[in-house]
Amino acid sequence: QAQLVESGGGLVQAGGSLRLSCAASIRAFVISTVAWFRQAPGKEREFVAAITWHGASTRYPDSGKGRFTISRDNAKNTVNLQMDSLKPEDTAIYYCAGSTGVVPVSVDSYKYWGQGTQVTVSS
Repeated sequence: QAQLVESGGGLVQAGGSLRLSCAASIRAFVISTVAWFRQAPGKEREFVAAITWHGASTRYPDSGKGRFTISRDNAKNTVNLQMDSLKPEDTAIYYCAGSTGVVPVSVDSYKYWGQGTQVTVSS
């Protein structure tokens, strides 16, 4: 089984930065990819970024990397999401998710989910 726990959310002013972390407690070979999704009120869950467990490959939405950067900290066994130049429209619950696939983008490809962390960007 895999357990994913997010941290680092909070309230930030527009233009600011936040760094989210996802701590993964897994058994070997359960997860191949860790991704970040977000869900704003009244909207569908949206793919933000993904990285393979060993950090060799990353993937971002078709619109491009944008202002967010995903990375892997092997020493701490965490996956981080650096978010810069935040905008009010980035306000959402951010979820960490684990998949046995290789950087998939669909919600259905992810079997393991964290509880989410709230990010609120004020204007």
